[in-house]
Amino acid sequence: MKALRIISRNIRDSFKSVLRNFSLSLASISCITITLIVVAISLILSYNVNNFTELVEKDVTIVTFLDVNVTEQDRQLILKEIKKIDNIENIEFESKMAISKEMMESSEVFKNIMSDWTEGESPLQDTFLVKVKDIKKIGETANKIGKIEKVSVVKYGEGMIEQLVSIFDIVKNACVVIVIALIVVTAFLIANTIKITIYSRRKEIEIMRLVGASNINIKIPFIIEGLFLGILGSIIPIIALIYSYSTIYEHFDGQLFSPFIRLVSPTPFIYFVSLVLLVIGVLVGMFGSWRAVKKYLKI
Repeated sequence: MKALRIISRNIRDSFKSVLRNFSLSLASISCITITLIVVAISLILSYNVNNFTELVEKDVTIVTFLDVNVTEQDRQLILKEIKKIDNIENIEFESKMAISKEMMESSEVFKNIMSDWTEGESPLQDTFLVKVKDIKKIGETANKIGKIEKVSVVKYGEGMIEQLVSIFDIVKNACVVIVIALIVVTAFLIANTIKITIYSRRKEIEIMRLVGASNINIKIPFIIEGLFLGILGSIIPIIALIYSYSTIYEHFDGQLFSPFIRLVSPTPFIYFVSLVLLVIGVLVGMFGSWRAVKKYLKI
């Protein structure tokens, strides 16, 4: 019971302190708010870049064209050789007649040209559609497939895929660095802001020392005050995130530029990011207060 009374008193005193020193508290809250908005943008970019990369990995296929005159035995041997390659996730076979059927269904022109073709007459080639486990090794995998006997041509969008994955990696790493840098900068800015607040209350701290208050009892109200500042500073970024991301998702129908680049669905994504922002705000506020009390006042 005594511990609960102490905790409730510290919470009450911290809340009163935020209101009593509102102008300085507002500076800290504004600092947290602005930083968390930028952090939210960076997190949204990072998660969506990851989503783009996953979609690329799922959709990219190595189209393996076989020689025109391959037999069923040749196809089975080629299939076994492809399966021996480490980076293979899935293999599908598509015959030349299945390809011609798809082409005829897509266009009347193709239908008029191909309708009378027999399997022996068709100039098309049987193919294996190969998906890989690691898209970063797709070029190496395609080269190995291309060296298999009676494989004619291997295509997977070479050059463009590697550039796309490279760009995604750069953006993703940049977002991570930005988020970490912002959190560190915010912690120091808040510590400096709270240091001014603590300096203005130095007589209060001296009185607490004179009456025998321990270091921990002096620190706790300021740390709780930092918690309040973190919560208050997180409110606007969280509301802005939920409203703006949902609006953008609905406006663009969940995609950017093309169906190939799809955005992460708002639910539960925005609530997860909101929780992350709240946790960052609280931790940064508490850390800033703790650091200011410990380091600047030498308590």
